Amino acid sequence: MGSQLANQKILAVNTPDFYPRALYTFSGSHFLNDLVTTGMVPALVVMYKDAFELNYTQSTMIVLVSYLTSSIMQPLFGMLADKKPRVWLFSLGVFLSITGLALTALAPSLPWLLVFIAMSGLGSGIFHPEASRGTHFASGQKKALAQAIFQVGGNAGQAIGPLMIPLFLVYSGIEGLIWLLPVAFLSFFLTVPLLKWLNERVQINRGPIKSITGENHISGATLLVLVIILRSWCQVGVVVFLPFYFSNLSLEQAEILNFVFVGAGALGTLLGGILSDQLGMKRLLVISMTIATPFALLFPHLHGFLAIVDLLLFGLTVLASFSITVVYMQRLLPKNIGLASGLTIGIGVGAGGIGSVFMGSISDIFGVSMVFTMLSLLPLLGAILSAFLPNEKELVK
Repeated sequence: MGSQLANQKILAVNTPDFYPRALYTFSGSHFLNDLVTTGMVPALVVMYKDAFELNYTQSTMIVLVSYLTSSIMQPLFGMLADKKPRVWLFSLGVFLSITGLALTALAPSLPWLLVFIAMSGLGSGIFHPEASRGTHFASGQKKALAQAIFQVGGNAGQAIGPLMIPLFLVYSGIEGLIWLLPVAFLSFFLTVPLLKWLNERVQINRGPIKSITGENHISGATLLVLVIILRSWCQVGVVVFLPFYFSNLSLEQAEILNFVFVGAGALGTLLGGILSDQLGMKRLLVISMTIATPFALLFPHLHGFLAIVDLLLFGLTVLASFSITVVYMQRLLPKNIGLASGLTIGIGVGAGGIGSVFMGSISDIFGVSMVFTMLSLLPLLGAILSAFLPNEKELVK
């Protein structure tokens, strides 16, 4: 009986299924989570500043608290998930991320506002490791494509989040955020039905039999983190400083340009996941970052329609590697899948937030144009570092 059970477990592990329903559920929940955390929170800073009569230092604390609680907690929850998975954190994370932002409508002061923002960020930090682990289980042999589907949901949320600000929040004020609370409860209908399947996959892949075997490649993982940080600085730098660079545009027009950049990145994420199956992850990473370099270099010198086209192609190429870096990191850290997901997604977001503060100091001294000149060199540096990564064919599959 014990031998039969072991054989069943081995069979289940060695013949994983591609489960589209689960993938689209993870992608949809990723959309909801990133819509409110990395999509709406930065765009809401202007409204929070006016509503609470904040200065610029207090205003930047909102983004800092959001990024720190979400990014720093992701690797920590990833390590906890590796030791003792708790699948219900997948549902709880989405609920907290939306609820936290909704409750800012009721915040009576800045400290309470930061508490609710921290709650939202914490929910995001809880959500990502379990959702990324589940995506890994549902991917079958299509690891890169599955992560692309998952990441496109998050990127779409980031792109659409700022567009929601001028659509309805401008007319209702901060108080209108309370209408996100019903969405938080409705998210359970999306996530809870998947928990039984997710728990079964976790149980199958626990114990001495693993879905992935092999040794962790620490030096490769460290190098990949550096590449992710450079890409994140580039992405967040464009999103944050684009409205300042085009100072003659209205807030609504600047958010549309951001949508072009991040929306093109979402498309690039999907295409990158598909192409990596043919090109390989390392090759796609090097090629995409290299191709992004001329678009980055040209952007500060273009205006009007050409600038929009260049921005679209820039976002398409520089973010084409977004999903494959998650799979790449899982290959580099096969013994710590949850930690791998936390490092690639969490550290990327956190590094972007810290990088934006650094670039803010640069812009105060040398001007916003200098920031875009600096940003244009980051993809090239990322491409050079990517060339020294270990080939994924030499890693465990």
